[in-house]
Order: sequence, then C-alpha cells, then structure tokens
Amino acid sequence: MTKTYAALLRGINVGGSKKVPMAELRSLLEGLGHGSVQTYLQSGNAVFSSANTDPVALARELEGAIEAHFGFRVACLVMDGAYLRAVVDACPFPAAELEGKQLHATFFSEQPGPERFAALDAAAFLPEEYRLGDRVLYLHVPDGLGRSKLAEALTRPAVVKGIDATTRNWNTVTKLVELTDPTRPDLTDPT
Repeated sequence: MTKTYAALLRGINVGGSKKVPMAELRSLLEGLGHGSVQTYLQSGNAVFSSANTDPVALARELEGAIEAHFGFRVACLVMDGAYLRAVVDACPFPAAELEGKQLHATFFSEQPGPERFAALDAAAFLPEEYRLGDRVLYLHVPDGLGRSKLAEALTRPAVVKGIDATTRNWNTVTKLVELTDPTRPDLTDPT
C-alpha cells in the first residue's frame, strides 16, 4: 500500500542560489523509487507516492540525494496528505475570507515549544498575528509577507534555531492538499 506525500524544500531557486530545476527534482524522486511524482511551482514543492511510511526517513533520503546530485544541502520536510488536510482544517484564521498572500503556514521539522516565542511581544505586531498548530505556525499578514515585521521576528535564531522550517502561502498549502488527496484517480494504488 502506498501513501501520498508532499516534499517541501527550503530556500531553493531564490536569488540565484541553490538552483534545483523541477525536472531534476522529479527525476531524483523517481530514481529513489517513488511514483506519481509531480512538482508544483519552482519553489520546491513535490508530490509523490511511496510505500515507505516514515516521513522523516523520506526527508533524509531526499536531502541526501539532493546533496549528492547538486552538491549542497537543502532542508526537506515531508508530510502526508492527511497531515496537510488537518493543517488546513485546523486553521485558526478565516482562510476563505483572505487572499492567499495574507495567510501563510510555516512547517517545522519538529514541534517548537512555547518558550521559543516567549520573548516575542505579539501585540506589538498587530494587525499581524500568528498561532501555533501541530508542527505548523499559521501567519496572518494583511499586507503580505514581504513587508511583515512579524515574519521577520519569527525567523530569528531564538525561534527557529535547530529546527528545519519552511513557509508556504495559503494558495500553495491548499494546492498541496489537493495534490496529495488519496482519492485522486491518478494516485490510486492498483494493488
């Protein structure tokens, strides 16, 4: 029985560094034995099916393959479709009322403890807001991520040190939910 996953690569194809062409990423995933491989956008989103049920092992395997092929390390987070669906369902902000650029999800490799956010004066950043979920931080930025002082504060070492994290806008998150939906006909396991 196979399971459908999304792999989110951190910090690739931005500003001319860490170039990972999506065709090569698809080939790498297929070379690792994964099926139904597709990529979404150029920012490092891939969907694939695998018989391996350990997302952490899948992430480490992909990181190793990227480093061997491209010569640099890229943090990868791998999550299954059920987890992504749960992230969308648990969103504490009115996603349907917001533009995709106003709502983001930062995914973590492990659950950050509340102590990491203790020094952050959330009221000082209003109307920008964040909420923690299960290995995810929901970020509401009315003027977009590029101008967000809260987003900048949330990337300080005191918050993210020692944890792999990568952020996607809400449009991308919902598209990944769609692409990892196990009921999609092209992802159905024939066995």
